[in-house]
Amino acid sequence: MENIMTIEQTGSETGSAAAPFQGFRSFEARGDALESSWQAGRLEVRDARRNEPLAAFAVAHGPRPVLRLAESFAETEASADAAIAALEAITTQWSATVVDVDIEHQPTRALLHRRGVVRPHGDGDRCEAAMLWQYAPLWLGGGLETPYPLRYAMTGEKRHPVRPPKPAGTVYARYIPWLRRTFTLHAATVEHDLASLHRWMNDPDVAHFWQEEGDAEKHRRYLQGLIDDPHMLPLIASIDGTPFGYFEVYWAKENRIAPFYDANDYDRGWHVLIGEPAFRGKPFLTAWFPAIQHFQFLDDPRTQRIVGEPRSDHHRQIANLDRAGFSKVKLFDFPHKQAMLVMLLRERFFGEHLYLPADRDGLYTAS
Repeated sequence: MENIMTIEQTGSETGSAAAPFQGFRSFEARGDALESSWQAGRLEVRDARRNEPLAAFAVAHGPRPVLRLAESFAETEASADAAIAALEAITTQWSATVVDVDIEHQPTRALLHRRGVVRPHGDGDRCEAAMLWQYAPLWLGGGLETPYPLRYAMTGEKRHPVRPPKPAGTVYARYIPWLRRTFTLHAATVEHDLASLHRWMNDPDVAHFWQEEGDAEKHRRYLQGLIDDPHMLPLIASIDGTPFGYFEVYWAKENRIAPFYDANDYDRGWHVLIGEPAFRGKPFLTAWFPAIQHFQFLDDPRTQRIVGEPRSDHHRQIANLDRAGFSKVKLFDFPHKQAMLVMLLRERFFGEHLYLPADRDGLYTAS
C-alpha cells in the first residue's frame, strides 16, 4: 500500500527542525520497543528486540515535508504500531503539531481511527499531536485496558471513587532524545527501593524540604504505609535503569489537600525528590518534569486537573511549575507548612504541547 503523511511544523521546515534522527524508541514500557531511524535517506521503523524492519518511509521536502511509505513488512496491527511510532518520533523531534495522513490500506486506517490517533479530515485523515500524546499504550506499562469502573466509597468523611488496584513494575517509559536515554517510572517496593529512599531522605538538600530524616525502620514504615494506601502511588524514577528520584502520586479527593479547594473525583497531585545530585541538572529536569504530568494524565483519561502544593518558599520549584503550565491559585496553610496551590489543566497540557519543553536548554531552573 502507499501512504503519504504531510507534516505541519511549529518551527522551520528546513534545518534543525527537520533534521534526520537516529534511534528514537517508542512503546518501551511494554517491553518490545520500536525504533525509528534514518537509513539511506529513509525513516525506518524496526522492532528493536527482534531487529526486524516493520516499515520504511521516504521523505520529500517541498512547501511542506512529506513522509511517504516506501515499504511495509508487517501485518495490520504491527503496521499501525509502526505508523504511531513514526508519528511520535516526528512530533517529538520536529515539534510537529499536525500530521495529515493518507493511508489506502483500510484495515490499518480503521485501526488508527479506533485508537484515536488519526481522524477523518477532508478527503483524508489527520493526526493531531494533542490527541496522539493521549494514546496511553505508547508510554504506559501493562495495566487496565479501560478506565476503572466508577463506584463510590467513603474514607472517613470523604466520598470518592473506588480506586484501581496498585500497579506493579514499570508504569511509564519514554525515550528522551536530547539525553539519548529512556526515562522510566516503576512502582516502588520496600524490597527493592527502601535503601535508595532511606539514603535520599537523609540527604540535607532533600531533608530541607521533606523533613523526613530518620533511620531505615522509619522509612520502611513510611514507604509501606504509602503502598498500603489506596489513594497513594509511590514511584521510583530512573534514567536508563539508574534510579535517581522518588515521586508520590496521589488522588486529590482523599488527600489532605482536598479541604483547601473544590477537588474533582479524578484530580491527581504529586510530590517529588531528586535524590542523586548528578541528576539534578537542567537536561534531566526537562525530561522528568513534563513526563510526570504526562503519566498522571495518561493513567486515567478522566483526570482533567493536576494539583500541587509546594512549600511557598520553594521558589525554584514554583518557578518551574509556572513555566510548565501550572497556574498559581492561592497560598494556604497546612499544619506543617505554608503552601502554594498550583493547578495544571489537561486541555492546556496537551493543547499547548507541554509534554515537550518549549526550550530544552532554558525552560526550567535546575534544582
